[in-house]
Amino acid sequence: MLMIRPLFVALFATFVLVLSSVGQTNATAVQKSADSQQQVIDGIAAIVNGEVITYSQVRMLVGPRERLLRQQYKGAELEQKMKEVFDAALQDLIDRQLIVGAFKEEKFTLPDYFVDQRVNEIIRENFGGDRNTFIKTLQAQNYSLSDFRKNEYEKIIVAAMRSKNVKAATVASPTKVEEYYRKNRDQFTSKEEVKLRMISIPSRASEGNAAAQKAMAEEIHGKLVGGADFARMAQMYSEDSTRDLGGDWGWIERKTLAPALEEVAFSLRPGKVSKIVEVGGNYYILKVDERRGGVTKSLAEVRPEVEKKLLQEESRRLQENWLTSLRQKATIRRF
Repeated sequence: MLMIRPLFVALFATFVLVLSSVGQTNATAVQKSADSQQQVIDGIAAIVNGEVITYSQVRMLVGPRERLLRQQYKGAELEQKMKEVFDAALQDLIDRQLIVGAFKEEKFTLPDYFVDQRVNEIIRENFGGDRNTFIKTLQAQNYSLSDFRKNEYEKIIVAAMRSKNVKAATVASPTKVEEYYRKNRDQFTSKEEVKLRMISIPSRASEGNAAAQKAMAEEIHGKLVGGADFARMAQMYSEDSTRDLGGDWGWIERKTLAPALEEVAFSLRPGKVSKIVEVGGNYYILKVDERRGGVTKSLAEVRPEVEKKLLQEESRRLQENWLTSLRQKATIRRF
């Protein structure tokens, strides 16, 4: 009987539990492509160190994603998206085969009872403990129990090998945290908005009334500065779609208005009336009722979030470096 290295006994015990979070996707991940008649029924998609990956394996992986894409895209765009998803799925299967191969090269073994435990967890969590329903679901999707067990077997190996070979840092560098915060302050700034009212006076230049319209705008502005009600003045004189609402534009964010109007709107203090703003030959008077957002969280507030993000990025970088080393040593043929 083969001996199991103690390191992997601990790793597998841990990852059998960790992988339970992905159990909900197992039942759907094995479904076939709804459009398989238009594709090659089966064939070799790739060969990795002598191990074959078939088109059917790739389609099983992309099936749920493909159905979603067909609802969102059409024509050439759908074709491009499908190619991207297929290529990503094939790469995932190639990498999985490389990792499983590395596992075998290092003479590690995985006892059947680890896979049994994982399958039983899936049946309990996703099928209410009903094994017959689980088997019937696999059969309905033309997926055998042995194929399902092999898939779970490889998932456990992949998780354990990643843990063994990728030793990411557990503490992010304070310097890197500060640098990330400085370069990405927008991520930690709440959306800035103003509650705006506006009076719009067209110039009617084509009718030769530009001077009269400007004089009207100046008269309205003078009344507002003198204390006239803005909403009432808008109802009387404004000529845009918000007239009946007293010029009320509601809450708006940046890039909603023309740049010149945006600059004025977001520089006004609440309750203040702007000067006359001329844009495109028309005249505008703005008033901000309220402001909200535009507040940037301090580094102390977001430090845990930034540290987590940096550690995740570092982990992905190390994993990609490890996979790159496996790819460089392998013989891989795509078809």
